[in-house]
Amino acid sequence: MIDGHQLANRYGAAVAVEGLRFTAQPSRVTGFLGPNGAGKSTTMRVILGLHVPSAGRATIGGRPYARLRPVAPGGCAAGCWRRARRPHRPQHGLAIAASNGIGARRVDEVLGLVSAAHRRVAGSPWA
Repeated sequence: MIDGHQLANRYGAAVAVEGLRFTAQPSRVTGFLGPNGAGKSTTMRVILGLHVPSAGRATIGGRPYARLRPVAPGGCAAGCWRRARRPHRPQHGLAIAASNGIGARRVDEVLGLVSAAHRRVAGSPWA
């Protein structure tokens, strides 16, 4: 579960986020909606520990992101060289599914809904 506890963030005099409280439940799709400048990206940066909020805190499973155990010690957590699904190659979707007790059939179902399943992970040096 991902929780936001009274998050607030300011950039100088500009308020990006103020008094935000939320809970994103496991196994549920959660989205942030709002116009440009509403604080969606700022909130994601706070959740991932890339930005320190002016007030409040964000936790994942009750812990700040920085205190979570790395997914792939010594490597890229997203498996930078991987694609979601590709025959005869390391397959990130299958690896993540297997680690969470989800079958390969469900990976194919979900990737059938996504047009970018064949593309490499964004920002990877191998993309």
